[in-house]
Amino acid sequence: MKFHPSTVQARYLSPLGPMIVAATDSGLAGVWFEGQRHLPDSSGWPHAPGHPVLAAAVQQLRDYFAGRRTQFELPLDLQGGTAFQQSVWQALLAIPSGATTSYGDLSQRVGRPAAVRAVGAAVGRNPVSIVVPCHRVLGRDGSLTGYAGGLERKSALLELERAV
Repeated sequence: MKFHPSTVQARYLSPLGPMIVAATDSGLAGVWFEGQRHLPDSSGWPHAPGHPVLAAAVQQLRDYFAGRRTQFELPLDLQGGTAFQQSVWQALLAIPSGATTSYGDLSQRVGRPAAVRAVGAAVGRNPVSIVVPCHRVLGRDGSLTGYAGGLERKSALLELERAV
């Protein structure tokens, strides 16, 4: 992933652990749990908790974890991914809260039915956890598989959404 030079960040202490939230002038560019796989080096990004997109993202994440929000209303900047990755991330946005899908179904949705592994890799590289709901993708048999933030967090997010 390549991030725009204008990328700024804020920290958010979620109920599931500390998070890094990043934005550019175009929109929300990242939401990661600290220590998760594929976490970019954010050490050069200035801290800007007052940035309008970051402030809105943190508030909406608070509302999500409190059960007051099931959808996010934020501009997204996903241009750091390849065209294929972006198509997968856009397909993730169509999975409603409380619902799940499989990697195979997702590969059908993006018009690449034979590319299940590539779709899985793109899901794993999703830079905007929770907001772009990669945690809603399960294995073919409904099992919890692969979540860059850890399977315990994936399970907790799915439980939170079922309770809302």
